[in-house]
Amino acid sequence: MIAHRVETTVELDGTLILKNLPFHSGEQVEVIVLSQTNKTSEQNRYPLRGTAVQYIDPTEPVAHDDWEVAQ
Repeated sequence: MIAHRVETTVELDGTLILKNLPFHSGEQVEVIVLSQTNKTSEQNRYPLRGTAVQYIDPTEPVAHDDWEVAQ
């Protein structure tokens, strides 16, 4: 069995066009269609989950001069 990967976009009418396939005319093939959105869901969507969080005086007000970003 030969596997061949092709990335393409579904047309407005719901069709797919596959060109330049490495198979002979009349050869039987199996086609499996996977959505690209599955790739993003497989990635770690929450990379900071489970990491340590430390709040130092979380209810204390912060003066303008104390903001590192403002400097």
